[in-house]
Amino acid sequence: MERFFNTAGPNDPTDNYTLDPLKRIDLEEVLTLIRRKRYFVLHAPRQTGKTSCLLALRDYLNAHGDYIAVYVNVEAGQAARNDVARVIGATCDNLADELQRVLGNSLPTEVRQEVARIEPTAMLQAFLRRISERVPKPMMLIIDEIDALVGDSLVSVLRQLRAGYANRPAHFPASVILCGVRDVRDYRIVLSNQDIITGGSAFNIKSESLRLGNFTIDEIRELYGQHTAETGQRFDEGCFPMVWEATGGQPWLVNALAHEVTDRMRENRDRSVVITAEMIYRAQERIIYRRDTHIDILIDKLREPRVRRVIEPMLTGSDEFDPEQIPDDDIQYVTDLGLIKKERGKPIEITCGIYREIIPRELTWSKQQTMVTREPGNVILSN
Repeated sequence: MERFFNTAGPNDPTDNYTLDPLKRIDLEEVLTLIRRKRYFVLHAPRQTGKTSCLLALRDYLNAHGDYIAVYVNVEAGQAARNDVARVIGATCDNLADELQRVLGNSLPTEVRQEVARIEPTAMLQAFLRRISERVPKPMMLIIDEIDALVGDSLVSVLRQLRAGYANRPAHFPASVILCGVRDVRDYRIVLSNQDIITGGSAFNIKSESLRLGNFTIDEIRELYGQHTAETGQRFDEGCFPMVWEATGGQPWLVNALAHEVTDRMRENRDRSVVITAEMIYRAQERIIYRRDTHIDILIDKLREPRVRRVIEPMLTGSDEFDPEQIPDDDIQYVTDLGLIKKERGKPIEITCGIYREIIPRELTWSKQQTMVTREPGNVILSN
């Protein structure tokens, strides 16, 4: 069965056209940080390929034998919000499951049972300490979707990691990567008692913050070239400038356009059909109007006041948009979401052509929906 362009979840090179994930991160820098026993951050917008890169890094480290590397996704804890006991318990459960798969023995389950009665505010620290003391190599911990946690739960995870930091590597993970949409220093965390702290104060042991970028146009050519090599179906040269303008290299959009034009457009399943720029344009419009998951996530973010504070002035025209009048934190937040880009010496702009199509349409529609009219006999509720 031929491979296909992936638009859902981490890439599996067996099934999906895939760029080498270890080439998308600065592997030499990452390995240097790990060897130096650093705790650091990798962040990027959603559906950029972070998880694929982290899983590849885990497998690389385990294959080379110097570390026991374990990956855990804590996104499920989002539903528990400020319930520290549930979040910490679930995180320890997931870690035990993942470690048991890596180690191939029951040690993680035994340690999980040992710490079951420890207070949640110290349980994760105790679990990681006991595991680190009993595995034969230094432990390397990768925590994905860390910013899915909120409030007390997020602070508890960060503080328990910080509490064990001084005891690494014999009694705590030698190195930790936190991965999410934003840099941990930018977190503004509201606790259940309404106190506000920053991620930087809760996790001041972070040494570096790395950002995973979009594809380059050469990487787009390489990815699409895998399809051509395996099926014989060519992309006309005029496709690539259009794909670049439409996506800005955003990995989900790049894959979605190719999937749409080579698979969902049934007439193009005939691999003798050459993909043209006009087909790419039609695929782009179909994705926009169908509102796939990625587009829905984008639209949901546009409802946030701090996003609108940045985006709406940009749409009024370049002469009226003054970044100096907008809080730096808001601009950084919208940049981290992948909605805008800042390049040295250039004005801030919306990231890519597809977003430039969607954002004005959605903001105009949203304004219409929130207007309250007072016509006799009608009651129209605003959002």
